[in-house]
Amino acid sequence: MMKQADIDPTNKSAMEINTKPPEEKTTNERPLKQKTTGCQGIKVFLAALAFSYFSKAYAGATMKSSFTQLERRFGIPSSTAGFIDGGFEMGNLLVIAFVSYFGAKFHRPKIIAFGCFIMSLGSFLMALPHFFMGYYQYDTISFTSNNISSFSPCLLNPQDLPTIKGMPRSDCDHKIVTSYAWIFVLLGNLLRGIGETPITPLGISYLDDFSREEDVPLYISILHTIAMIGPLSSFLLGSVFARLYVDVGFVDMDTITISPTDVRWVGAWWMGFLVAGVIALISGIPFLFLPKSLDKKKDACIQKNLEPMESNIDNSHGQKLNIEGGMADSGQLSEFFKSLKRLLGNKLYLLLLCSTLLNASSFIGYMTYQAKYMEQQYGLSVSRSNFITAVAVLPVVIIGIFSSGFIMKKCKLGMICATKMGYAASFIGFALTFLYLMLGCDNHPVAGLTVTYDGNTAAQNLPSLSSACNSNCTCATSQWDPVCGDNGLTYVSACFAGCKNITRLKKETVFHNCSCIEKAGAVWKNSSAASGECRRSDECSKNFIFYTIVKAVSSFMYALGAVPLYMLLIRSVPQELKSFAVGLMMLVIRSLGGILAPVYFGAVIDQTCLKWGSKPCGQKGSCRIYDAVQYRYSFNGLIIALRVPSYLLGIIFYLLLKKTLRKQEAEKAENECKERAPLHEVTDTEVSAHRSDVDMNTCL
Repeated sequence: MMKQADIDPTNKSAMEINTKPPEEKTTNERPLKQKTTGCQGIKVFLAALAFSYFSKAYAGATMKSSFTQLERRFGIPSSTAGFIDGGFEMGNLLVIAFVSYFGAKFHRPKIIAFGCFIMSLGSFLMALPHFFMGYYQYDTISFTSNNISSFSPCLLNPQDLPTIKGMPRSDCDHKIVTSYAWIFVLLGNLLRGIGETPITPLGISYLDDFSREEDVPLYISILHTIAMIGPLSSFLLGSVFARLYVDVGFVDMDTITISPTDVRWVGAWWMGFLVAGVIALISGIPFLFLPKSLDKKKDACIQKNLEPMESNIDNSHGQKLNIEGGMADSGQLSEFFKSLKRLLGNKLYLLLLCSTLLNASSFIGYMTYQAKYMEQQYGLSVSRSNFITAVAVLPVVIIGIFSSGFIMKKCKLGMICATKMGYAASFIGFALTFLYLMLGCDNHPVAGLTVTYDGNTAAQNLPSLSSACNSNCTCATSQWDPVCGDNGLTYVSACFAGCKNITRLKKETVFHNCSCIEKAGAVWKNSSAASGECRRSDECSKNFIFYTIVKAVSSFMYALGAVPLYMLLIRSVPQELKSFAVGLMMLVIRSLGGILAPVYFGAVIDQTCLKWGSKPCGQKGSCRIYDAVQYRYSFNGLIIALRVPSYLLGIIFYLLLKKTLRKQEAEKAENECKERAPLHEVTDTEVSAHRSDVDMNTCL
C-alpha cells in the first residue's frame, strides 16, 4: 500500500506532465499556421506595393524622358516645361498632408487602389493633345519636288516657301489656340500627382505596422529597387519612341527631311504616356482584394524569432492598437495641428527634413534636365540620351539601393552608423560631380552665333547673323534650318550661308555656290553645304565617355546612401507619427523642391540660349542652340550650390544625434543602476563609468 501510495502521486504528476505537452503542442501548432499565413499576407502586399512603385516611377520617368520633346512640340521654353513638370507636385501638395494623416485610419489598400486609377486617368490625359493639335510643323526649305533648280535660298522670300505634303499650314487663330495645348499635359500631370499621393505614406506605414522591425529596411530597399526598374523600362522604351516621328502613321515619312539628331525632331512622346496609363490601371487592381489590417498575422511573423517575449509582444501590440484607436476617435483638426507641432519641435527631424529638401531639390533639377544636358553638351539625340541613361546609369542605381538595404539588415546598423553610411556615401558621389565642370565640350561652331563668319571665336562682342557675304540675301532671322558647310562651320540656314542653288537626292538636300563658305577660306574649292548641323569633334566624344563613367559611379554612391537616410527619417519620430512624418516630408519636398526646382533650373538654362525658335504665327518657341560652356557651369554650379549646405546640415544632425543618444543611454544606465542597488546611493563615478562604456559600444 505504501508503495502504491508512493506511486500514485508520482503517476498523477506524471499524468499531468504527460497531458500538458499535447496542449502546448496544440497551442504551438496554431501560431505556426498563422505565421505562414501572416508572412504570406505581408509579402502579397509587398508585391502589390512594389508594382505600384514601378508604375509611378515609370510614369514619372516617362515625363523626364519626354521633356525636350514637349518643349519642341509645344514651342515652349525650359522654364514653362519645368512648370508643367511641377504640376505633379502640385497635385501632391493638394492632398498629401490629409491623405497621409487621415488615410491611415481607413482602408489603406483601397485608398492606394483608388490613387492608382486616378494616376492612370492623368497619364491618358497627358497624351490627349497629340490627337487634336494637328500635324507638327518645323522650319525647313525642303520641297516635295525634285525639280528645285529654279529656287535660290539666298533670294527666296521665306513667306513664299512651299509646305511639306501632309503638313498643311492652317490659320493663325487655330495655331494660337493649339499652342496652349500644353495645359492638358499640366492638368494630366496634376491628376497623376494626386493619384500617386497615398502610395508611399500609406504603403510604408502599412509595411512598418505589420512586419518585423529588422525587415523594414530590406522591404524598403526592395521597393526602391523595383521602383528603379520603372525608369529603366521607361527610358529604354522612350528611346524607341524617340526614334519614331511624332506623327508616324499620319504623314508621308518620305517628306520628313530631318533626322532624330536634329534639334527640331520630335519623337512619338505620346505613346509613352499611353503605356504609363495602362500600367497604372493594372497596378491598382490587386489592392482591391487586400485586407484592411494584418494584426493577427503580424504577431505570427514576429513570433518566429521572439517566442520567449510572447507576452511582451502581445502587450506592446495591444498598446499600439489602443494608440491607433485613440487617434481614430480623436480625428479632429486640432489633433492634426498637435501632431504637426510635435514633428516640427523634433530637432532631429527638422534638420533631416531641411537637408533632404536641399538634396532632393538638386536631384529633381538634375533628373529633369539631364537628358537635355547631354543633348546640348555632347550633341546626342533624345533617343540616345535616354538609352545611355537606361543602360549606364539606372542599373548601378538599382544595385546601390539594394546594397544599402542589404547592408543595413546584415550589419544591423544603428542610427549613428546609418548616419555615417548615408552621408559619407552621398558626399563621395557629390565630390565626383565636380568633374562634370571639366568633362564638357566647347561651343559648337555656328556662324553668327558662337563664332564669326571667318570662323574666329567672338572675344567680346556677340557675332551677328548678318555679314557682308550674305548682305544681298533675304533671310528670315527667326528661321532655324541649319546647314553644314564644307569648311566645318554650321550656318543657321542656307540663306545665311549665301547659297544660290539647290540639288536634292531623296531626303538629302545639298546647297551650292555659297558665298559665305567661299569667304571663310580660300582653300575650300567646293563652296557647298549639306542639311543639318556639323558633327562634334572627336575630343567631345571622348569627354562624353568619361562623363558617362563618372556619372555611373556618382549615381551608385548616391544610391548607396539612400536607404540609411530614409530610415533615419522614420526612426527619428515616434511610432504613431511615422506615416505623418513621411507625408510631411513628401509635402515639403514636393512643394519647395518638386514645384520650384524645375522652374528655376529651367530659368537658369533659358539664360544660356543663343537662338530661340519661332512658331508659325511669330510667337517665341523653344530654344534651338545654347551656349554649351555657360550651360555647363550654370547647371552644375546650381547643383553644387544646393548640395553644399545640405551636407553642413548633415554634420549638425550627426552631432545632435550623437548627443541625444548619449543622453538617453546615460539616463537609461542611471535608472538601471538605481534598480540594481536601491539600498545605497549611486555615485557619479559609477554613472560616468557606465557612460564611457555606452559611448564605446555605440557603433562598432
